[in-house]
Amino acid sequence: MSGAAVLAALVVLGVAVEIVIPNRALYHTGWYNVAIAAVGVWAVVRARRMPLVAFGVGAIAFAGIASGLLGPDTRTIVGAPDTTVRVDEAGGTLAFPLAQADPAVMLVRGRGAQPIGARRYTATALLRSVPRTVVAIDAFDGRGAHVTITQPTGSAFLSPVLLMQDTQPIAGLTMPFDTFAVPAAHRIVKAVLLSAAQLASMPNTTSARGPAVIFDVEDETGASIPHGIGMASDGQLVELAGLRLRPHVLTYPAVEVTSIPDLAVVAAGLLAILIGMLLTRKRVPG
Repeated sequence: MSGAAVLAALVVLGVAVEIVIPNRALYHTGWYNVAIAAVGVWAVVRARRMPLVAFGVGAIAFAGIASGLLGPDTRTIVGAPDTTVRVDEAGGTLAFPLAQADPAVMLVRGRGAQPIGARRYTATALLRSVPRTVVAIDAFDGRGAHVTITQPTGSAFLSPVLLMQDTQPIAGLTMPFDTFAVPAAHRIVKAVLLSAAQLASMPNTTSARGPAVIFDVEDETGASIPHGIGMASDGQLVELAGLRLRPHVLTYPAVEVTSIPDLAVVAAGLLAILIGMLLTRKRVPG
């Protein structure tokens, strides 16, 4: 009995850490899952006279191995404001908020919606809110009239919020950038984001306050335009090549999705082990 209990405890521990301390490359390695399988088989053999215990150990081992070998790698979902993204592991859809609203991503399943908060467990995934820096753009023509910007290559065509998912090296620093178009002015604009620390480390910018955005305005063919490059601090208006641009640097959530062992299967396995242990103790004379 003691040997089977020790082996069962090792299986439970090996799978439990995948839930309590998720997102480790170790869990996806072959040897880790082979070890769980080997100990699990050994435990089942030792507990063959206790079918509930054997079933519970096998179920927990299976859940851990399935997550380790078949579960997708951790990924970060970057959604544009007021868009939805289906997440199969969570069994629902992520609804991203408006940039001006309380930035809480909601998990929508059926008719119900729950905020993710800092983290939320589902049956087979851990969802974790990850703050990112994005840039909202106000664009005006030379007379000050508001003009619409579009993102032909972005996830939300008409969104004024740039998600800044690409990076570019400048002066030895790696900086996020994004691109948008101003159809009314026949302009394409590249926006490069500088953090306060990056801005302070660059020469000739000691008087500027970060964060800031460098704009590079081109015509619709991608050709450079004279006086089309300039920088604006957060909330500052800059005039370039017939456009007036004002960036707003915002913190906006993305969602990190990590695969975990199926909680329902693990719970059922633990319950089976507990019941099996209790029944075994009752059969042992006092």
